[in-house]
Amino acid sequence: MTTPNDAPITFYNGSGSPYGWRVWLTLEHKGLPYTHRILSFSGGETRTPEYRTLSPRGKVPCLVHGDFRLWESNAIVEYLEDRFPTPSVWPAGGPEARAVARRLVSENDAYLYPVLRRVIAETLYKPAGEADATELESARAALRDELARLADTLTASEGPFAAGALSGADFALLPSLAFIDRIQARAPAYDVAADVPAPVRAYMDRLLALPIVQKTWPPHWRA
Repeated sequence: MTTPNDAPITFYNGSGSPYGWRVWLTLEHKGLPYTHRILSFSGGETRTPEYRTLSPRGKVPCLVHGDFRLWESNAIVEYLEDRFPTPSVWPAGGPEARAVARRLVSENDAYLYPVLRRVIAETLYKPAGEADATELESARAALRDELARLADTLTASEGPFAAGALSGADFALLPSLAFIDRIQARAPAYDVAADVPAPVRAYMDRLLALPIVQKTWPPHWRA
């Protein structure tokens, strides 16, 4: 099967999905035309038989390009990069720079976001005052460790973004870090924002100022 580059792109997403957001940022960064379908998690739209014919695991994101369908966010990003290499989602500084950017994506997925999910579970998914204090402090301690590692990376970066120039590393990190501000806004009593080192906060502010970040902000977070 060969899909022509000008075949229509349909992007299936869920509002607030960090993995879907990563693909959304990639599409916008590349300036590609696409149809955006936002599915309701609470309405069960990712679990319908119709959607499972596109994404068998019933998860987002999913990309349909012509007759080709693909799920798993990192695979989608790499597919878009292979299909539409300009502008690239990876730094132009050679194999080392691109390897660092991909390493940061892997570290986000393996370490930073899983820790954040633990914090989210205790702060956003439980009624006020019902968090497991021991679990929350353990998760926050692990989050502080990950943020300190990221701060070291940002301090050593040769540009304003995680791998120097704006890249797929930022498209993975931003959706995770944005949850810290989401927690702070919805559950301010926990003051999770206090755990963010200054270099990470400055980096977040640089990302939040980008037009593609403002354009892709989760719709239900705007309320």
